[in-house]
Amino acid sequence: MTNHSTTETVDEAFEAHDENPVPLHPATPIPFLSATNRNLTTATSAIGAIALLVNVLIIVASIFWRYVLNEALDWAEEIARALMVTIVFCGAGTAMSTGRHLGVDLFMAWLPAHVRNYVAHGSRWVLFLVSAGLMLSSIDLVAANMMQTTSTGLPQVIFAIPVFFGTLVMTTVAFEHALQAKAKQVVLSLFGIIMLALIGFAVLKAVPEGVSGPGILMLSCFILGVIAGVPIAFTLSISAMSFFLANPNLPFVFFSQQVSAGVDHFVLLSVPFFLLAGGAMEINGMSSRLVELIVRCMGRYRGGLNMTIVVAMAFFSGISGSKTADIAAVGGVLMPAVRRARQNSKEAAGLFAASAVMAEAIPPCVNMIIMGFVANLSIGALFVAGIVPALCLVLLLLAGSVFFGKRINVDHAYPVRSPNKELILGAGVGIVMLLMIGRGVMAGIATATEISAVAVVYALVVGRLVFRELTFKATVKLFVEMASLSGMLMFIVAAATSLSYGLTMEMIPQQIAASLVTIGSNYGGWVFLIVSIVMVTIFGAVLEGAPALIIFAPILVPISVQLGFNPLHYAIVLILCMGLGLFSPPIGLGLYSTCAICGVSMKDVIRPMFKYLVIVTIGIFVVAFVPILSVWLPAAMGYN
Repeated sequence: MTNHSTTETVDEAFEAHDENPVPLHPATPIPFLSATNRNLTTATSAIGAIALLVNVLIIVASIFWRYVLNEALDWAEEIARALMVTIVFCGAGTAMSTGRHLGVDLFMAWLPAHVRNYVAHGSRWVLFLVSAGLMLSSIDLVAANMMQTTSTGLPQVIFAIPVFFGTLVMTTVAFEHALQAKAKQVVLSLFGIIMLALIGFAVLKAVPEGVSGPGILMLSCFILGVIAGVPIAFTLSISAMSFFLANPNLPFVFFSQQVSAGVDHFVLLSVPFFLLAGGAMEINGMSSRLVELIVRCMGRYRGGLNMTIVVAMAFFSGISGSKTADIAAVGGVLMPAVRRARQNSKEAAGLFAASAVMAEAIPPCVNMIIMGFVANLSIGALFVAGIVPALCLVLLLLAGSVFFGKRINVDHAYPVRSPNKELILGAGVGIVMLLMIGRGVMAGIATATEISAVAVVYALVVGRLVFRELTFKATVKLFVEMASLSGMLMFIVAAATSLSYGLTMEMIPQQIAASLVTIGSNYGGWVFLIVSIVMVTIFGAVLEGAPALIIFAPILVPISVQLGFNPLHYAIVLILCMGLGLFSPPIGLGLYSTCAICGVSMKDVIRPMFKYLVIVTIGIFVVAFVPILSVWLPAAMGYN
C-alpha cells in the first residue's frame, strides 16, 4: 500500500494559486546568488530540524527529571524557548525559499493580466523589504543582548542570534526571488514600491495635528498588502515596520524585539510538537489505514464517503492540531478513493473545508493553544470546553452527509483491500495517542507542551518498531519539513504580535473595547456576542486564524466576562468563528489550501460547499447561544 506523506501534500497546498503567475525563473541567471541561497537554506533546514529534535529531547528529559528524579532542570525552559525562536526564524527562512508563505490572491484576479504580474512582483520586493528591515533591526537586538544574561546565567544573546541569522537568509532569498523576472518587470515593480513609500512619507508630513500619521500608514500598508496578495505574515510585518519607522519615539530595534517576543514562550512549543507528532503518525501509514477502515465500515450506507470525511477529520484533528495538515493527511488518501467511486470531488473538498471549521474545537488545535496564551486561559480547560461543541458539529455534519450523500460501491473506492489486521492496528495506534493527549492534558498530569513532546516520542517509536515505515531517511525529512511548516505558521504569530503592539500604541484596542462595551451595555450581551461573531469571522478570513485571535482575543474576552459570559464558552465561540472565516469563500486562506490539496478550483467548490457551510454556521450559533454546551464538561472536571 502506498502511504501519502503529510508534508509532501501540504507542500502542494503552498504552491502559488494564480492563473497568471509571475515568471519563476530570472531572465539572466545569477549563479553566485543562487548557490549562496541554496547553501543558506540548507543550513536553515538543518538547524531548524536539529533545534526541533533537541527541543523534544530537552522537554522529555525535564519530564523525566521532575517525575522520576524529583528534580528540576532549571535551564531547560530557557534553552527550549531559545530553540523555539531558532525553529521559527530558521523555518521561516526555509519556507521563504520554497514559497510556502500564503496570501490572499482574490483581489488580484480582478486586475488585468499584465498589471497583475507587476503587482505580484511588487509583493516580492515587499518580502525583501520586510526581511531586510527585520535583519537590520535584529543587529541592534543582538548588540543590546550581547552583555546580558538570563535568570539562570545563560547569555541573553541566544534569543537574538537566531533572529538575525533567519532574517539574513530571508533577505538573500527574497532578493533573489525579486530578481527572477525580466528586467523591465523587476525595475518597474521596484519603482512602484519606491513611489508608494514616497507617497507614504508625504502623507506623514501632511497629516494635521491630532491625527496619527504612523497609524494611518500602518493601516494603509495592511490594506494594500491584502489587496496585492502579499503573504499574510509579511502584510502584518510591513504594516508594523512602517509604524516603527514612522514613529520617532520608538527605536527601530523594537520591531525585531516584538517579532521575536511573539514566539518566545514555552507554551507555544506545543505547536511544532503536535505538528511533528501528527506528521509522524501520518508517515506511519495511519491515515491511509484509518481512512480505508472507515470507508469499508461506513461506505455501504447512504452518504458513507461523506461521513468518512467528517469522522476522519475529527480523528486526525485530535492528533496534529493543524487543520491544513489534517486535510492533507486525510485528503491525500481519500480524494483518490472519491474519484474512483465516481463521487463529486468538488463537494468532497467543500465538506473537507466545513469539517475543518468543526475541527477547530477539537483539541489539540493550534488556535486553542494560541487563544489560551493570548487570553490568559487554561489550555487544558479550553481543550475540555471544545469537546461537546465539536461533537455537536460532528453530528450535524454527519446528518448533512447522509441527507446530501449517496451510496457508493466500496469495491470501486478500494479495488485492492488491505488486510484487516493492518487497518485495525493503525486505528488502534491512533486511538492510544488520542487517549494519551486527552488524558494527559485534561487531567492536569502535565502541560500541553510536555504531553506533545511525549506524543512525538510515541509516534516515532511506533513508526519505527511497529509499522517499520518511519526509516531514518523519512525521519530526517519529517523533522526538516515540520521545522519549516512550524516556522511558517509561527512567523505569522510573530508578525501579528508586532502589529498588535503598534495597534496598542495607537490605542485602537482600547477604542474598540469602549465601543463594544457601549454596545453590550445599551443593547445587551447577546448583541455583543453577535457583533463578535461577525467581526471575528470577517477578520478570520482576511488575517488567517492566529493573527485574528492575537489581535482581538485580548480585547474581546475581558469584555465578555464583564458582560456575564463564561470566558471558556466565549473563547470557543471565537475559535469556531475564526475557523468559519478561515475556510469560507471567497477569501479564506484555509479554503485555498483545501482546494489545492484536493486538486479542485475554488470557484467550483463554492456552490456544493454552501449547504455544509450553512450547517456549520447553524451549529456555531447553537454553541454560541447555548453556553452549557461549552461549560458543562469543564465544570464537571473541576475547571473553574
